[in-house]
Amino acid sequence: MASSLLDQLQKSGLVDTKKAHQAVKAKRKQDKIQRNSKQTIVDDNKQEAVQAKAEKTAKDKLLNQQRNEKAQRKAFAAQIKQLIEMNAIAATGDQQFNFTDGKHIKRIHVDKAQVGRLSRGVVAIVKLGDKYIIVPSPVAERIAERDPLRIIFKADKDPEIVEEDDPYADYKIPDDLMW
Repeated sequence: MASSLLDQLQKSGLVDTKKAHQAVKAKRKQDKIQRNSKQTIVDDNKQEAVQAKAEKTAKDKLLNQQRNEKAQRKAFAAQIKQLIEMNAIAATGDQQFNFTDGKHIKRIHVDKAQVGRLSRGVVAIVKLGDKYIIVPSPVAERIAERDPLRIIFKADKDPEIVEEDDPYADYKIPDDLMW
């Protein structure tokens, strides 16, 4: 079969007779040396093929890992959206509740009962897209497990715990104080 392939290459003009015979002779010589010396002769093409296959495998693993991470982030985003939509508390009222989102001060309009629950940490403010939504604290904790950046405001539940060196420990902050 090799000779027929060689004949075909010669007929098509890709290989001349002299070079073809030299290649065959070199291959036979290499095979003879390998048989007689019991040494393995390093084949550069095989090494390059093995190296290319290893590189391709590593690249494929990296791509698969990136796809899995992207799918996991997408699943977490869908879970968070569902948690927020199912547990949203309507923020209706005439009082403004101010909170910070990053470096910006934002406000949400709530009623007096909601202000009290927000300041005691019973409910929290989360972000969904560009909207701010009030949800119960247990739901906010579940959201924080998936993406802590979605929790915009959550007061501590135990405001009674006071530091020992606090010079203002004897002064209580009223719940209706607006800043």
